[in-house]
Amino acid sequence: MTTPSGRLARAVLDGAHARGWTLAAAESLTGGLVVATLVDVPGASAVVRGGVVAYATDLKAAVLGVDPDLLALRGPVDPAVAGQMASGVRRVLSADVGLATTGVAGPDPQDGHPPGEAYVAVSTPAGDRVLRLDLAGTRAQVRAGVVRAVLALALEAWGDASAADDVVPDDGQDGGL
Repeated sequence: MTTPSGRLARAVLDGAHARGWTLAAAESLTGGLVVATLVDVPGASAVVRGGVVAYATDLKAAVLGVDPDLLALRGPVDPAVAGQMASGVRRVLSADVGLATTGVAGPDPQDGHPPGEAYVAVSTPAGDRVLRLDLAGTRAQVRAGVVRAVLALALEAWGDASAADDVVPDDGQDGGL
């Protein structure tokens, strides 16, 4: 059986392909899981350009173009940082759509942010969206919930929110979506 993340990935890839769009991801706390989830779907190469794992804070500025002053002032766990990561990966990887994840997977707090606090962002030709998440669970559950959240936000950002509703069951295992 396909997982909720796999079904979301298929819906995101189908939606982007139907629009003639390409995708790229900038990942921090997910460490490549977004791109891995997307490329698990056969045919993903028609849409996925690639990803940047900017786990270290300085890479968010150096590679993705996140404002260093913003990072110094607010740190990496911030909605504006997530938004700049999404638009930055669009630019760096020449993609139509940028996805981004940043936050605290746990088990310990980071810079005053509790485990499970995360931000996902999507930058598209139609505009940008950022969503705050407050997820419970283990480190693995938080990371999986963030992957599902950024994929669902992509569908919502381009008007396919019903597709996300169709593929993510309301079984209490969705990481707080």
